[in-house]
Amino acid sequence: MKYLTSIWTTILIGITLLGVRISDPQLLEQFRLSIFDQYIQSIPVEQSNDIVLINISESSLEAYGQYPWPRQNHAAVISDLRNSNAGMIGFTIMFPEEDRFGGDDIFASWIKNNGVILSQDADSNGRSSKAPYVGYATFGYSGNVLDLTYRYGGLITNIDKLESEAWGAGLLNGAPEVDNLTRRIPLFSQVNGDLYPSFALETVRAMQDKKSYTIKLNEAGIESIVLRPFIIPTDERGSIWLKWNTQFESIDYNGQPLPDLKGKTAIIGVTAKGIVPQVSTPAGLLYPHEIQANALQTIISDKPISRPQWTFMAELGMIVLGSLLIVLSIYYLPIWIGAAVFVGSAVLTGLASYYAWYEFSILLDLSATLIIYILLLTSASFNNFYIQFKLRQQIKKQFGTYVSPDLVKQLQKDPSLLKLGGERKEMTFMFMDICGFTPISEHYKNNDDPEGLVILINNYLDTMTKIVLKNGGTIDKFMGDCIMAFWNAPLPCKNHADKAVQTSIEICEAADELIQQLEDQGLPRIDIGIGINTGTCIVGNMGSESRFDYSVIGDAVNLGARLEGQTRNYDGVRVLLGPETYRSSKERAFSEVDRILVKGKSEKVTIYTPIVN
Repeated sequence: MKYLTSIWTTILIGITLLGVRISDPQLLEQFRLSIFDQYIQSIPVEQSNDIVLINISESSLEAYGQYPWPRQNHAAVISDLRNSNAGMIGFTIMFPEEDRFGGDDIFASWIKNNGVILSQDADSNGRSSKAPYVGYATFGYSGNVLDLTYRYGGLITNIDKLESEAWGAGLLNGAPEVDNLTRRIPLFSQVNGDLYPSFALETVRAMQDKKSYTIKLNEAGIESIVLRPFIIPTDERGSIWLKWNTQFESIDYNGQPLPDLKGKTAIIGVTAKGIVPQVSTPAGLLYPHEIQANALQTIISDKPISRPQWTFMAELGMIVLGSLLIVLSIYYLPIWIGAAVFVGSAVLTGLASYYAWYEFSILLDLSATLIIYILLLTSASFNNFYIQFKLRQQIKKQFGTYVSPDLVKQLQKDPSLLKLGGERKEMTFMFMDICGFTPISEHYKNNDDPEGLVILINNYLDTMTKIVLKNGGTIDKFMGDCIMAFWNAPLPCKNHADKAVQTSIEICEAADELIQQLEDQGLPRIDIGIGINTGTCIVGNMGSESRFDYSVIGDAVNLGARLEGQTRNYDGVRVLLGPETYRSSKERAFSEVDRILVKGKSEKVTIYTPIVN
């Protein structure tokens, strides 16, 4: 579990998630596309002044007969549109076979003289193929555009008589995504080594009376299609993202007079039920001529939608930078700062995506970035929580019986108070031991009652420990019948010398009660000796991060232990204080006991004992 909750595990998870983003699995791509849908559909709806939809609907069939119509009916549609001042005319209806009524010549004449665009269909079955009407040129990067576009094995076209007279012909094919929704239209597709334009692009070319296309390439693929004055940004395969915010004038061709169309491009399609299947899009089910109208409107709009190749690297950069900030802040800073960093990273990512879209119509993916942020936040938070939990458990285990519950809670709340390696502090130390322990130990031994001795010692240690903890002390260790305690660590204690002296007095009072109980039981008499000293030492966690002992080391500690041993040399003196404790204590009077030479000291030390009223 230790290794599973380390920062390196979280970093490894982050690297794995980054690899997942680069590989772009279907589920992630689908989620990203749904986000893009929300962006695109958030554009306010606008009425098109450039395009009109002409529908061959149920009412059309009632007026002119069942479908398919004779070619003269389609010629009549062209005539009526021209009389209504329509501009370019596009048929999303194909005419792959000759008219059984012999109307192809008339229809061809109307196509030639009235600016008509016909449609084609790239088909993987490869049933037919013919050369494109116009050529193309590439610039920007020395790549083969044929290797970049969608490929098809064949092409379904109109009969030669019609197609040769048309002002242009283009493909109706879309580019369905992983969820089978059509969001993009390839502006070019490859069929048997030839490049064919889309219906919408061919309509724009004919409107501009251009003779060829210019395709700009970069190292990632196709960058844009140039048809001056239009520069159409595409993805690397030459597809454009469609806008779905345009509301088109829609007219059923049913014998009723057409309104004045004022030079609008008329796109003709079949909407009568059961003839032409609808296509699934983020905007719902649409007929092919509706999709082509949206594609045409997208191309000629002021802000065409784009997703430049640099967006991918920008998204990876946001993932890497944001993830590092989140992980490091969670592990090394207070939790609220880590949470703030996460929120800030998410907000900045969202703002970047929002700004790119609403200012430049650039689709910048934030979905994967936010998902990775959330997963890393979860991992880092769990790991950090687990580490902190284990640390608090370790603190409770180590200090629970040695310091007061309030001190334990403070240490658990702020483990940084426990510094690995220690720190230099002024503290007060107390050593306490039983005098006359050997006779009472032999008594229990002679009476074959070792359990009684253990009970006695435990009662003694428990009583004295409670007194130490009550006065804010920390139990360092038990050494047989000896107790070592100290003050001013791990939590600060301003009057630590007075606290230690007060503790010694209360212990003496408790010891009197214990002595009396033993005498009442006819047991040998015992007494206690206490040594107290104040001075500078090193205190902290001695050991490793996984296992440590909180303890103190220093000369002042040793002097406290020596003073406890000296209590046996003075009748009626249970407590001996070093000179620093005497100088530091402000709440009690003392009497000087002696000047002695202790082990490890070259000069004599004045020792004191508190005066008890």
